[in-house]
Formats: sequence, structure tokens, C-alpha cells
Amino acid sequence: MTEVLPKDLFYMRCLIANVVFIGEPDGVDWVLVDAGVHSYADNIVNAAKKRFRSARPQAILLTHGHFDHIGTLDKLLELWEAIPVYAHDKELPYLTGKADYPEPDPTVGGGLVARASSLYPHTAIDISSRVQVLPDDGTIPEMPGWRWIHTPGHTEGHVSFFRESDRALIAGDAFITVKQESALAVATQEKEIHGPPAYFTPDWEESWRSVQKLEALKPAVAVTGHGVPISGEELQRGLAALARDFDQLAIPDHGRYVPPHS
Repeated sequence: MTEVLPKDLFYMRCLIANVVFIGEPDGVDWVLVDAGVHSYADNIVNAAKKRFRSARPQAILLTHGHFDHIGTLDKLLELWEAIPVYAHDKELPYLTGKADYPEPDPTVGGGLVARASSLYPHTAIDISSRVQVLPDDGTIPEMPGWRWIHTPGHTEGHVSFFRESDRALIAGDAFITVKQESALAVATQEKEIHGPPAYFTPDWEESWRSVQKLEALKPAVAVTGHGVPISGEELQRGLAALARDFDQLAIPDHGRYVPPHS
């Protein structure tokens, strides 16, 4: 677990995706955002035991339900009985076994991770008994001071989380800080603001609007679903460029889900 803000914001990389811990060190009340990839449940639990007095969170929040963000969810829900999971209403079909995500597009991005994406799971999971819809008013259960923001495009029900008091942002995959399509970039974690993982993004126009929405918040620090945290002028300059030139910087030249005019 790595500190982002000493007060209460930490993250941990689970192979290719990040999970976020929100809660005061040595505190009892904390929340987990996303659930990483398969086989990392013990890593998440052990990190929580070291950081908090209670190894049991108040809730699990999902930015979205792609395989690399829910990989340990089944194991964690077995360990943490009665812990609620919160997600956006439009994400629920993919979390209740009713609909599969659109198939990945291995032709975009030009990297090994992208080319292998046809092998990545995109079928729905079913956590009907545990998942709850985020409140309509933008508040987040168990996270006072934070609000959720609908940031679709990468998925229909993708959400990000923002705290006005210190302008902290948990962006999920609305934008990320590594070229996720490239195996080399993923291995080195070279920091650079990018659009969402191209191989799993079916709606580029919505993705662009979501980035513009987040840029308008002028976040001071951001934790993304892939890559390392970013803050200050580097964040604001990079996010402004992405919001302005998303069609050039993020939207692929061609692909299954790329609009013909892009």
C-alpha cells in the first residue's frame, strides 16, 4: 500500500490495476475502491490489516465492473460477510448476470496488452445479493465529504469519486496515467496521462465528455485505475490537454468502436 494523501488516501497496485483505500491510518472506518485482479485478495486483506485497526471495510465501491477491477470480489465477499458493494445503476446489468460487456477490440492501441485483449473476460458476474445502487443525490455511503460522478464511455455505468475539500479524485479508468495498451509501459509504469484503455472502451464520444467533466473539477491529486498517482501542475496540465485534444491523444485512428469521423 502506498500513501497518496497522508490523511486518508492510499493505493495498491494489483498486477495491472489499482485498488484504493480510503480511511485514516490505524482507524476503524475505511472503504475499498475496486477489487483488482484475480488472486490478489490476500494482498488486499493483508495490506488492510497493516494500515487499519479493523481489517474489515465499511463498503466496497466499484468504479466499474471490468475483470481487472472485480477480480478478487468473490473472495473478498466471502471473507467480509454483509459488506455492501456500491455501483452505478447502469453498471448493474454487468454485476447481476444480466448482460455481458461489449467484446474487447484487440486492433486498437498497438501494444501487446491490447493485442491480447481478446482473451480477457468480458462476461457478467452475479453479485445480486450484495450490490446496491449509489444514491441519486451523488453522495457516497460510508464516505462523507466525497461525491460520485457519472463518467461513462469506458463502460455505461463508470463512475469517479471526488472530494471538494482537497480536490482529491479517484478517476477509475475515465483517464489513466500509463499507456495501458503497451506491456512495456505497464511494466515500467512510466507516468503520462492517457485516455481510458482503448481495447475496452466502446463509446469514445462519451469518454471525451467524461474527461472534460473531470478536468472542469481542477483536481489537485488523482488516483487512476492504472498507473501511478499524479498531482499538481503535472495533473492539471496533462488533463487539460487530454480534455482539449482527446480526439488526437486518445481516440484510435480505427477500430471496432471508433466513430467514422474520428
